[in-house]
Amino acid sequence: MQQFIGGRTPSPRSVLLAEVAQATQRLADAGVPSPRNDAEELAAFVHGVKRGELHSVKDADFDARYWEVIARREQREPLQHITGRAYFRYLELQVGPGVFVPRPETESVVGWAIDAVRAMDVVEPCIVDLCTGSGAIALALAQEVPRSRVHAVELSEDALHWTRKNVEGSRVELRQGNALDAFPDLDGQVDLVISNPPYIPLTEWEYVAPEARDYDPELALFSGEDGLDLIRGLERTAHRLLRPGGVVVIEHADTQGGQVPWIFTEERGWADAADHPDLNNRPRFATARKALP
Repeated sequence: MQQFIGGRTPSPRSVLLAEVAQATQRLADAGVPSPRNDAEELAAFVHGVKRGELHSVKDADFDARYWEVIARREQREPLQHITGRAYFRYLELQVGPGVFVPRPETESVVGWAIDAVRAMDVVEPCIVDLCTGSGAIALALAQEVPRSRVHAVELSEDALHWTRKNVEGSRVELRQGNALDAFPDLDGQVDLVISNPPYIPLTEWEYVAPEARDYDPELALFSGEDGLDLIRGLERTAHRLLRPGGVVVIEHADTQGGQVPWIFTEERGWADAADHPDLNNRPRFATARKALP
């Protein structure tokens, strides 16, 4: 016997929501870390609605292409490659093959940097983003520190295809080049240097999530046997660029907590080197201040 609630017959579950439930199980079985989120995001993408509007899609409007994108995600193709967009703080970025997909963990790194710049007694702070990738960090800083002068550098032409799309119309000054010798014209003038460089040890290749290992560019992932080769080089770059009292912020792996601050030693002209946790309380980034003369 059919039950009545408040004198009305309950509406049957929509076709789309039923398919989302099935897709969630398929993605979970494939080992996708956030199966429900991804199933809903892909449903919203295919049907041209927001996630909160999935219930409004009429049964007759269900698009069978949904199962095509679910199959791609089952193969661990990144969600952001399928939709062509990634969200970072208050930004929506264009991403795809050839560029590193920004991760939520980096948002706390940028948050610390924004607070540090705002605390400086500088009218128009000068900021440099090394290894900018999609431009997420540089754009977030330009947006949230309105009077800042933000410069960014990226080596990979494949990545720059996406960076240029994202920074177009912004205040970010983008250059192509090697982060280790970038911006010689800014030596000693920069207030903040920030970077999310490659930091995965080559020995950890087999343990990297398929979404990163098989789709993110290797140039953005790996850096020597211990993962710290480029960070060691960036230490010298940051010291060259920063004014006395300027700050460097470097993201690293949670397993490298305690190692990176030791690169920024007093003997090399640094002060106040420290590690900081992300929102999950895992060591995520190191900071240091260029020592005063």
